[in-house]
Formats: sequence, C-alpha cells, structure tokens
Amino acid sequence: MGERWVSRRIGNWLQALLLLGSMCVLLVVIGWLIAGPTGMLYGLGLAGLFMLLGPRASPALVLRMYRAQRLHPAEAPGLYSVIHALAQAAELHPPPSVYQIPSSIMNAFSVGTRRNASVAVTNGLFVGLSSREIVGVLAHEISHIKHNDMWIMTQADSVSRMIGAMSVFGQILFLINLPQLVVYNQPIPWLAIVLLVFAPTLSALLQLSLSRNREFDADLEAAQLTGDPMGLASALGKLERGQEHLWRRLLLPGYRVAQPSLLRTHPRSEERIRRLAALTPDGDRHMLMPQEWVRSDSGMGVVDDPPRRRWHGVWY
Repeated sequence: MGERWVSRRIGNWLQALLLLGSMCVLLVVIGWLIAGPTGMLYGLGLAGLFMLLGPRASPALVLRMYRAQRLHPAEAPGLYSVIHALAQAAELHPPPSVYQIPSSIMNAFSVGTRRNASVAVTNGLFVGLSSREIVGVLAHEISHIKHNDMWIMTQADSVSRMIGAMSVFGQILFLINLPQLVVYNQPIPWLAIVLLVFAPTLSALLQLSLSRNREFDADLEAAQLTGDPMGLASALGKLERGQEHLWRRLLLPGYRVAQPSLLRTHPRSEERIRRLAALTPDGDRHMLMPQEWVRSDSGMGVVDDPPRRRWHGVWY
C-alpha cells in the first residue's frame, strides 16, 4: 500500500494547489472586472495580507469562540500519552496542546500550524466513543497537523472571503452606475454581472472540494499511524449518527437532513468508512492499543447542558 499511498499524496497535493490556484485566478478576474489592472493588484495585495495574518489570528480566535480550556498533562496523562505517541509516529515536533470544549456534542478539531498546533476535543466525544475510537479520531487530527492542512484551509478561506467581499463591492458599484448606463444608452456587461453574482458560489465549491480532499488524506494517514483503520471507521459511524440525531431534534420530528454532497464540507461518512474498510490492517503495527486509561483519566467530565447556538454563530 506504500507506493500507492505516496502517489495518492502527491496527486492530492497537486489537486490542492490547482484548487487554491483557481480561487486566486477567480479573485484576480473579480478585481479586473471592478477596476481593471489596479483592481487586480489591490485584490491580490489584500488577499496576501489576509493569508499572512489569518493563520496567526485564527487558532486563538476559534478556541475562544468555543470557550476551550487547555488541559495540562497532569490533568489528563493518558490522553497526553496517546497524543505524544501519535505525534512521535507522525514525526511531529513539538506535539500539539490539548484543549477541552465543554459540550455534549461529539466533536474534535485541530487548529494552528505544524509547529504550533492544538487539538480541541469535546466532553461528548469521550462519553460517546470507546478508547479505540478516540485513538482513531486523535490520529485523524494529528494527520491534519502533520500535513499543515489547517494552514492550507486557512489560506483558502482567506481568498474565499476576499472574493465574497469584492463581489459585493462590485455589485454595489454596478447598481450605482446603472442609471448612468441607462441614460447614456451604454451596453450592460451582463457576463461581468453574472460572474460577480456567482463568484462567491464558485469559490465556496472550490473550497469545499479542497476540504473534502484533505479529509480523505487525513483518514488514510490516521490508518497508517495506528495500523487500525476500523477504529476510525467505527468512530465516524457514531459521529454521523450523533449529528443526525441532533439535527432531527433541531428540525421537525420525523424528517431527515438530506444535505447534498456538493454542499458538505466533509465527505459522506459512508464513503470514508468504505475506504477505511478497504484498507488492510497493518498486523505488524501495535503502536497504540486501545486502553481504558485513555478515557478514565482524561480529565473530561459529563456535560449535561444541551448544545445551543452562540451569539457568534457557532453551535456547541
């Protein structure tokens, strides 16, 4: 599986560069439609500024939005042992810090860069998953950190936000100049208008495609780290069922959320589980066996408060 995995990694990196490059080209075109060559330069300059500052500001901001609290090694020695073992296997130095999110939702995510990363886990994750499944989820997040996926997605998000802002600005300029075009019988640039209107949608689709691509890679890397692809596969199944139950309670009873695959930030769990199940478990790897101490001294208590939407729009 080694050569095939390496070739897949190279192909996915090329695809990521192509998608991110396409978003930058779209940004340049929007700038040109608004103000010609000057607009192109301003657009690229602002995007570069956001891409430079975004990765530094985003991690701390995200953790504050979730009211995440840092867990020290003395509070959760078992959890930190797993994190350190995974980081060592991934040749990741230094290992990431661990944060606790007081929420009953089963969730985990990573923020930061390869050299300064953090993994945030909810109380619900430790209540709802077994030790084997927790190890698989943590390996998935370590994989994101190893390949700097958060940095890539932050760059894509910065470009996407710039495209959205410039699209709105361009539409406002068109509405302001529309009476002048009508009075002087000037031709209306319908193609430019259509592009301005749909540019944010195109950018969002490119960003979603990039995100799903990184998720598949992180699944494969997690299976490589633990030698146990079915541990993560089992966790994905539980996470999917838990999310579905939450949305059923939020929407009308008896209805299921049939979100189109085109609009999912993550691939369908069924597809991810199928790919993981197709991997041959590495019988020679016993780097991390599921131990009960992963949960028993995790420092994570039970949160009884139901999840709700916060003022900044984040649900936890």
